[in-house]
Amino acid sequence: MRAKLSYAVTAAVLVFYFVLVGSRGVLLIQSGTLLTVTFGVAVLILPLIGVWFLWKNTQFVRRANALAAELDAEGGLPVDELRRTPGGRIDRDSADEVFALRKAETEAAPDDWRSWFRLAVAYHDARDTPRARKAMQRAIALHDGRPVQV
Repeated sequence: MRAKLSYAVTAAVLVFYFVLVGSRGVLLIQSGTLLTVTFGVAVLILPLIGVWFLWKNTQFVRRANALAAELDAEGGLPVDELRRTPGGRIDRDSADEVFALRKAETEAAPDDWRSWFRLAVAYHDARDTPRARKAMQRAIALHDGRPVQV
């Protein structure tokens, strides 16, 4: 729940920022000179890119959460079998061991979205966020029946 609240607050702050920047872009365009109109258009492009990026990330999070809920209902969520340091951080060797198991599971069933979901969690636990995201995108695509990019 804490993560959802944090995401919502961050998204709200970004939307506020986009509105603020967008209004400044409109003010620049309304000035009417060639230079201010050019800057105004450039300033308006930034919030548009930001809104697109926020929308894509929100879709990704919602789809990943839907897969997690479905896997939970099936009883297939990965069990937290990781050792932790006294400070509560995941032990690197433990994360590597679990990752090796999840990788082997995924190699055995490359068309199963469930194995890709569990691999994404293992990548995340191993602190490899870019690969975790790619694995989750693949899980989502397989679940939705979309073509998967290799």
